[in-house]
Amino acid sequence: MTTQAIAAIILAAGKGTRMKSDLHKVLHPIAGRPMLLHLAHSVAALSPAATVVVTGAGREQVEAAVAPLGIATALQAEQLGTGHAVAQAQAALDGFSGDVLILYGDVPLVTSATMRRMLDRLQANDSPATVVLGFRPADPGAYGRVIADADGRITKMVEYKDASEAERAETLCNSGLMAVRSADLFALLARVGNDNAAGEYYLPDIVMLAAADGRGSAVIETAAGEVAGVNSRAELAAVEGDWQAARRMQAMADGATLIAPDTVWFAHDTVIGRDVVIEPNVVFGPGVTVADRVVIHAFSHIEGATVGTGAEVGPFARLRPGAVMGRDSKVGNFVEMKKAVLGDGAKASHLSYLGDADIGAGANIGAGTITCNYDGYFKYRTKIGAGAFIGSNSALVAPVSIGAGAIVGAGSVVTTDVADDALALVRPPQTARDGWAAQFRARMAARKAAK
Repeated sequence: MTTQAIAAIILAAGKGTRMKSDLHKVLHPIAGRPMLLHLAHSVAALSPAATVVVTGAGREQVEAAVAPLGIATALQAEQLGTGHAVAQAQAALDGFSGDVLILYGDVPLVTSATMRRMLDRLQANDSPATVVLGFRPADPGAYGRVIADADGRITKMVEYKDASEAERAETLCNSGLMAVRSADLFALLARVGNDNAAGEYYLPDIVMLAAADGRGSAVIETAAGEVAGVNSRAELAAVEGDWQAARRMQAMADGATLIAPDTVWFAHDTVIGRDVVIEPNVVFGPGVTVADRVVIHAFSHIEGATVGTGAEVGPFARLRPGAVMGRDSKVGNFVEMKKAVLGDGAKASHLSYLGDADIGAGANIGAGTITCNYDGYFKYRTKIGAGAFIGSNSALVAPVSIGAGAIVGAGSVVTTDVADDALALVRPPQTARDGWAAQFRARMAARKAAK
């Protein structure tokens, strides 16, 4: 394996007009994370000395996305081809000495392992001038072709528009991804011309320029799905589908049961424990950790939440950011949690909203209970002690505290604190008038008949 310093250049200057979106193409999400940041995450696993994103149209959006990661940017003011785009990163890499990966922001699924294979091949004993990542799609179409021998030594690379019929018959295609030594990259790029059908400066031309100097290049292959690019909403959906399919298989391989795998949607950072059962039509947003032996029933939506060992969720439950379910706790059908902690063994089985709340171990939240956490201006917390029982259709008006072991009678509107082990009844006394209903019906029937 190479021990050279590593830098990465990620091309993200394209306009992305086929997306028909105000959002920059490379910022459209896959599994809840922008495509560009998927790639940046994979690059970061290699501990690069520098990463440079080449921007163009919509640069402000891209710059804002990568700035928190400490990633540099370089502007390609004119779209003059991939070779020209890479050349714009030269100033940002001034003084860098090592190996350079060239990647594309709209090709988000390239793994760290594949990047490492490219770099290792660059440092192999035959010292190729460049390493190209190739693939064999089901339909080679208009991809550029790589002509290579059985050992992966490249004899020619050619864009489809400039290829002969015999060259177009080759199935090994150029993904556009490359690895090049920094000492070679910009010197070769300075020699690239634009005498071709599109009048552009092609990055792959550096392969043939190196060959003219007597230096060979090499190609390694990967699966077509790993280098799938996104230029339209349909392609975005296809890449999302590929990512989800792989993640579902991984979840099952790691010991989770997915009853209907194709209906479960994960986020890029979802963590699932062993012996978890996930029923159909469950959606995970970013920031979810699910411990062992959890059951997630159908049609639940979970985002930014932590679910403890042995807990039960749903069906039709919604856990929003800040929701924490303790060990063996339960939320049932049509229960919503937000910035709320449900203690070990606590239950909210039906039709409740628990927002900005701390609920103690073993507490029981009756059907229809809500924490009234918002007054139109500020949010307030509700505290419910261990073992407390909240009767159905109760409204707890925050800030309010219900003591440990306390009971709140059904239908109560609680606005002041309730002591430990106390009973709170906040409703008018029930009255009954014998015969009133029969008299009412007779009176109303007579009025209706008189009309």
